[in-house]
Amino acid sequence: MKKITLLGGTGSIGLQTIEIIKKHPQEFELYAFAFGSNIEKALPIIEDLKPKYIVVQNHEILSKLNNKISYNPKVEFGIDALNEIVSLPEVDLVVNAVLGSVGLQPTLEAIKARKQIAFANKETLVTAGHLVMKEAKKYGVELLPVDSEHAAIHQSLKGEHQDEIKKIILTASGGSFRDKTREELIGVTKNDALNHPNWSMGAKITIDSATMMNKGLEVIEAHWLFDVPYNQIDVILHNESVIHSMVEYVDQSIMAQLGTPDMRIPIQYALTYPNRFPFNSSEPLDLVKIGQLNFKEMSFERFPCLRMAYEAGRIGGSLPTVLNAANEEAVSLFLQDRITFLEIEELIEKELERHHVIKEPDLDTILELDQEIRKSVSHAVLKR
Repeated sequence: MKKITLLGGTGSIGLQTIEIIKKHPQEFELYAFAFGSNIEKALPIIEDLKPKYIVVQNHEILSKLNNKISYNPKVEFGIDALNEIVSLPEVDLVVNAVLGSVGLQPTLEAIKARKQIAFANKETLVTAGHLVMKEAKKYGVELLPVDSEHAAIHQSLKGEHQDEIKKIILTASGGSFRDKTREELIGVTKNDALNHPNWSMGAKITIDSATMMNKGLEVIEAHWLFDVPYNQIDVILHNESVIHSMVEYVDQSIMAQLGTPDMRIPIQYALTYPNRFPFNSSEPLDLVKIGQLNFKEMSFERFPCLRMAYEAGRIGGSLPTVLNAANEEAVSLFLQDRITFLEIEELIEKELERHHVIKEPDLDTILELDQEIRKSVSHAVLKR
């Protein structure tokens, strides 16, 4: 039985991970469980699966939770507690489903503890890919991607040789506004942006999908995860979200992974790796019923956030940290109805333009820069 530490347990990926754990009680145990502040969602999971360790966002949440739990787990709060539960000797697998750069330090600690890591926290590799992959290589840890795109690439690379890769092809649904022109984006609302045509995801990722920043972050993540240069990573529009991504080899063969747009499938694959378990929770893919698959060329002019991600990735150093922090803060402001949709990309570009790149930032520098950029974006909006 695999003992699991789950970070970000009440988010979209976290809740779907819990579904998989509950469907296979003989295979998985939720040993440690971390969430932010959503006690209403967390408490039923805690009472049902009874993890031995629980970590919450702050002392206030801890106090409220302690009064509601019917048994006696160890309950703590803060980043040090997160670092502790990913390093527990009993834990076999760490699922990192937290949102944003807060997932970086626990990932590094899990690597040092030589844990198997399934991660949906793409910001970890975006902000500090050079540090994370160096540590993963040092400690012999394989990072198992939970994102459907990177899970598809991971599967398409199995049994192949790295030097025979011609390109990686990431597919993008296009998000909530894929059929709108730039002019038609003026005045779109938060509710409009959250109405994704294919996937059920959290609010932040859904907004990132609409701006195409999510795909930009995935490009940077793919660069680090699969050791492929940016000029060998393409993005194409694929409305149906059936082909999750592809790998083209030097002999012009293309390996693709197909499936229904259900995040529980790549989550389960990461949990059961290197094995596969039956999955009967959704309709299987029926290509005859679908009839056809459509693809379009990606436009940097239409989706400037994707352009900015490629540029930040190629320049490297501290610039991807700036990209990620500015985006996280801007999306948060949009979800609070404090800025318009198009202002997200404007705020990001301003931070990228004014930043003086640090070539090889260490962890402390990355964490400090992350906070500095968030404050800068927030202050820029307050000054208006």
